[in-house]
Amino acid sequence: MEWYMALLLLLGSLVALLLLGLPVVFAFFTVNMIGAFYFLGGEPGLSQVVRNAVDAVTTFSLAPIPLFLLMGEIMFRTGIAQNAIDAMDRLIARVPGRLSLVAIVGGTVFSTLSGSTLANTAILGSTLMPEMRKRGYHPSIAMGPILGTGGIAMLIPPSALAVILASLGQISVADLLVAGILPGLTMAGLFFVYVVVRCSLNPALAPAYEIAHMSARERFMPFLVYVVPLFGIFVVVVGSILAGIASPTESAALGSVSSLLAAAAYRALTWSNFMHALRETAKISVMILFIICASITFSQILAFSGATNGLLALITALNPDPLVLVIFMLCVLLFLGAFMDQLSMMMITLPFFIPLLNAAGVDVVWFGVLMLIMLEIGFTTPPFGLLLFVMKGVAPPETTMQQIFAAALPFIALMLLTVVLIMIFPPIATWLPTFLRV
Repeated sequence: MEWYMALLLLLGSLVALLLLGLPVVFAFFTVNMIGAFYFLGGEPGLSQVVRNAVDAVTTFSLAPIPLFLLMGEIMFRTGIAQNAIDAMDRLIARVPGRLSLVAIVGGTVFSTLSGSTLANTAILGSTLMPEMRKRGYHPSIAMGPILGTGGIAMLIPPSALAVILASLGQISVADLLVAGILPGLTMAGLFFVYVVVRCSLNPALAPAYEIAHMSARERFMPFLVYVVPLFGIFVVVVGSILAGIASPTESAALGSVSSLLAAAAYRALTWSNFMHALRETAKISVMILFIICASITFSQILAFSGATNGLLALITALNPDPLVLVIFMLCVLLFLGAFMDQLSMMMITLPFFIPLLNAAGVDVVWFGVLMLIMLEIGFTTPPFGLLLFVMKGVAPPETTMQQIFAAALPFIALMLLTVVLIMIFPPIATWLPTFLRV
């Protein structure tokens, strides 16, 4: 069979199953079974699917995924994250769009403690939306920062999705985790400036209100008690990697232990919320590992069928400029993000993207950061962005999906601006990993 027919068969079958409503993981496993039987030699090919699944879930580099998720669940279930956001609310005083800025700062801080984008958005929305509604904030300036900042958890470590991307793309996990720090902070800075400027130009978007007078002690003490100690967790996770003391897996384990110790120190850890955090972590981790099992076999079948090499040869013959190639890939991700979840996007694109990038001599860590941002945009892109539906769940009942879409668009534009800045100034993404290797 010609390579393009094999590609059409595999991708066409996958798209057809997804359109029929079959869950992503089962759609991939069905295509894998058909492809393995046809391209890998019948029954031996099906046996290979089983071996691939075992090899996939026993890869040590995937261990940070449940550990990072556990960190976020502990922070979320014990209420530590809630206390930290309340403390920052006291710290930020008379500035335009005050509560929106609290969402940005609080979301960025929580991103350093959680590997879950959905948890980030849920806690910010449930905490700040009622107060924003009470104060008369316009929906666009109330929901937009929460949607935008919720996705920063995908960039700033601990990031479970960054570990998945690194594992599937054969990228250094440590390099990709560290590379997301400066882009994440850059994005948060752009959000901050946008809210201040927009609310200064149109104060009606975020009406000013009197803040109860507080002494310096009342204003700063909660920050010192509930926020500053939590930075120690970030230092443990990222600092241990930067210092070469621990691998990403070991740093993730240290972070989970630090989260448990922090919850115990604040007397917020109970057997009930600890078990709840473990159950939620297990459910999400099993789903991710199932999809990774399917992804590895799918990539292998694409290679054996000749589809990967055929497409690679075709694009190589065109001799595209590396920058043009990268822009094309980012446009593909932007398009897919409107219709697919992030794991599916990675599974479909990485088997093609990584060989092309290596052939073109593109830094895969730099591209990995760009891809994480595009995946983040997919979380907030209408009509199927998951964060949009999380926001719908925590927003006031009268909030429409059209209002949520409109609130997300300016922040999607700022995320795309971050992509442009990283493409113009690659050291934003590459400097810290380079420093790590020195």
